[in-house]
Amino acid sequence: MQRWSRRRTHFPLLALFFSVFILASILYNERNIGQIHESKDQQVPITHKNFLTSVPPKVSTNNEPKLAAASLDRFTTCASTQQYHGRRTETVYHKLEFSQRGGKQQSCDLFSGKWVFDNTSYPLYDESDCPYMSDQLACRKHGRTDLGYQNWRWQPHNCNLKRWNATEMWEKLRGKRLMFVGDSLNRGQWISMVCLLQSVIPVDKRSMSPNAPLTIFRAEEYNATVEFYWAPLLVESNSDDPVNHRLNDRIIRPDSVLKHASQWEKADILIFNTYLWWRQGPVKLLWSNEKSGICEELDGIGAVELAMEAWADWVASKVNPLKKKVFFVTMSPTHLWSREWEPNTEGNCYQEKNPIDMEGYWGSGSDLPTMRVVDKVVDRLRSKVSILNITQLSEYRKDGHPSIYRKFWESLSPQQLSNPASYSDCIHWCLPGVPDVWNELLFNSL
Repeated sequence: MQRWSRRRTHFPLLALFFSVFILASILYNERNIGQIHESKDQQVPITHKNFLTSVPPKVSTNNEPKLAAASLDRFTTCASTQQYHGRRTETVYHKLEFSQRGGKQQSCDLFSGKWVFDNTSYPLYDESDCPYMSDQLACRKHGRTDLGYQNWRWQPHNCNLKRWNATEMWEKLRGKRLMFVGDSLNRGQWISMVCLLQSVIPVDKRSMSPNAPLTIFRAEEYNATVEFYWAPLLVESNSDDPVNHRLNDRIIRPDSVLKHASQWEKADILIFNTYLWWRQGPVKLLWSNEKSGICEELDGIGAVELAMEAWADWVASKVNPLKKKVFFVTMSPTHLWSREWEPNTEGNCYQEKNPIDMEGYWGSGSDLPTMRVVDKVVDRLRSKVSILNITQLSEYRKDGHPSIYRKFWESLSPQQLSNPASYSDCIHWCLPGVPDVWNELLFNSL
C-alpha cells in the first residue's frame, strides 16, 4: 500500500489548538452539500461561517427531539451519555487474513511526483462551459482573477499519467453506475467528474436528477450514470440529511451501514471518502440494539475506526472484486496556517497563487493518526479496495482553494470584509483544479 509521508512541519501547541478550534467551528456551521443549481433571482446572502455549505437550510416545523429512533435523523438526541466501554463488532472484517492481498501492481507510483505548470493542456474544461458547476467551487465566476491554479499538471516521478479522454472514460463506464460516496470533498470530485465528462454527451441525451441524498447524472447513449451519495460519516448518523445537518453533536450508529449500503450496493464502481467530519471533537455512539437512548462518547479517532470497521465489514462480505470496483480516497488536506509553508507569517490560503515546491511537505491539514487508522482498516481489504492517495500531491496545492472566491450565504460585517483571510475557504477546491487530477488518477486506475 502507498504509505503516508512521514515528514511533518512543527509548530507550537497553541497553534495546533487554534487550528482544531477553527476547523471545529467551520464543521459546526456546515449545512448543505447537495444543491448544484440556484435560481437566478434567488437572493442568497454570504457568510464567513458556512465553508461546507451549498444552499441555505430548509426550515422544519418539527422542533420536538426524539430519543433513539429506529433510524437516526437530525432530531435524534441521547437520553444520556456515558463513557465508551470498548464494544466492537466481531464480524467478517475481523476474520480476514492479511494474506488476502491481490490486485494489479502498478509499475509506477502515480501518487509521487511534482506539479508542472502547463497552460497548453490545462485546464481540461472551462468553468463556464459546465452547466453543473457548483457556485461553491466556481472561483472565476466569483471574482478570482489569478487563474494559474487551473494550469498545473501532476507529473509522477519516472512515468506519465495517461492523458484524460472523456470518450474513453465513458467506454469504461458503459452500462455501469459510478458512485461517489462521502462528504462535500467527495462531492467536489463528483462535480469535477461530471464536468470532465458532460461535454461529449449531447444536451438531449444527458440529464441530472433533482438534488437529494443521491444525485444522478445520466448519459443515455452509454446507459451509464455518475452519481453522488451524501454519507459524510459512512455509517448511519444524525447528519445524513444533505440539507439539514447543522448540529451541536454528531451521533452515529457505529455498527450500521445498512441504511447507506442499500443505496450504494448496486453501483459498479464506488469511490468512498471520509475525514473532515471526524475532526470536530467527541462523537456520540448509539448502538443499533440500544433501546433506551443511552449514548456512549468517544474521541474522533476512535469513532472513525469503528465506522471504518463497519464499512469494511460490508466490503468484506458483499464485494466481489470481479464484479465491483471499490476505491477509497485518502484525506484532502486543508491549508489554514501559512506559517507552516512560510515561517513567520499569519495568513492562510488567501492570496496564495503557486504550489508549495518543497517535496515531501506535510502540514497540519493532514492528520497522520487518523490516516493510520484508515490505513490499518483498508490494509486488510487490499484484494477488494484500491487506494487513491491524493493527500501528498494535494498538500502542495495551497493555491487551489476557493478562499473568498465562492458563493456564501450570509452578509459579512465590515470587520470581516476588512480581513478576507478570516472567512477564506481553505478546505474545498476551485474547479477546474485539483479534483480534476484526482479523477485523472481514477481514470488511470480503472
